[in-house]
Amino acid sequence: MFTTPPRAARVPTVSCLLQCVVVFVAIALGLAACGSDKTGAASPRPSSVHSGQSAFPVTVAHKYGSTRITAQPTRVVAVGLTDSEPLLALGVKPVGVVDWFGERPYGNWPWSGKLWAGTAPEIVGERGELNFEKIAAIRPDLILALYSDITQEQYDTLSKIAPTVAQSKEHDDFATPWKEMTRTAGQAVGLESRANDLIAAIDKKFADVRQANPDFAGKTTAIVDPYEPGQYAVFSPNDPRSVFMSEIGFKVPDQIGQLAGPEFAAEISSERLDIVDVDRLLFVTDASDAEARVKADPVYNRLKVAREGRALFVPYADPPVGTALTFNSVLSIPYAIDQLVPLLKTPGSAG
Repeated sequence: MFTTPPRAARVPTVSCLLQCVVVFVAIALGLAACGSDKTGAASPRPSSVHSGQSAFPVTVAHKYGSTRITAQPTRVVAVGLTDSEPLLALGVKPVGVVDWFGERPYGNWPWSGKLWAGTAPEIVGERGELNFEKIAAIRPDLILALYSDITQEQYDTLSKIAPTVAQSKEHDDFATPWKEMTRTAGQAVGLESRANDLIAAIDKKFADVRQANPDFAGKTTAIVDPYEPGQYAVFSPNDPRSVFMSEIGFKVPDQIGQLAGPEFAAEISSERLDIVDVDRLLFVTDASDAEARVKADPVYNRLKVAREGRALFVPYADPPVGTALTFNSVLSIPYAIDQLVPLLKTPGSAG
């Protein structure tokens, strides 16, 4: 499973629905009550969200302009792949989400399950495919698309449903850092101060790891998904998995970044495994036979990192260490730290 969407690849949206969705929205919701990049939503109903009314109105800048939010949202739809994470951390349960990993039932990750408190959101899409009719039907008063690659056309359609905050204009699609996502989500729901507190707490956790593990400092690492026999995705320095490793002191070699170019990963065959002959090699896997398959690769076995037992295999599930790294969110980072850091101190596998 090559789980990070490449920048160049987009899952086609349901473009044939766009025109009818606009009509549906106009009739069902009333365009006067809907937001766009210039206007906010109507006053929301009372919410259990911590009080943040004094923060409004607020204007949030993004890739397609700016969005004005006039009152604290109470029905938030998160169409970015991991946008529900900062919202949950802030005490806001989205009423609609997209499902990245095909997770059923939704919301069972160890770092977020309790925060859903048994309240299942509506699934309004999977990865890059959005169901605009479903989104409109649950009557959101805010839509977040922070960790996404929504197009201008999709943004325009979503904005006819509710005020929509798209991905950052400062970063590539699917590349908004966790800190900025958390801060933007906090700003949009009137809880920016709380968001800053959450960020500070995670920064301290990373600092504590670096202080307790000085041997990590400057050591080279590569994070690899052996997604098919003889085929490997080597994640770039900007991928969330690599960013996590950098935060605890490791360094991804420049050669990997150069090979990946503008993509999140360089896809290589066994013959190029020399680029992952690093101080600490981390494989993230979703197949039960992945570790055995890699260890049977004769090219891998010639690497010094393999001969000296400095490779670590962690699964995307059971336990979901790889997923926590992939999300690299304000919620999943503490779980990833607790699960992965002890394993990095000694060679072996998680599971």
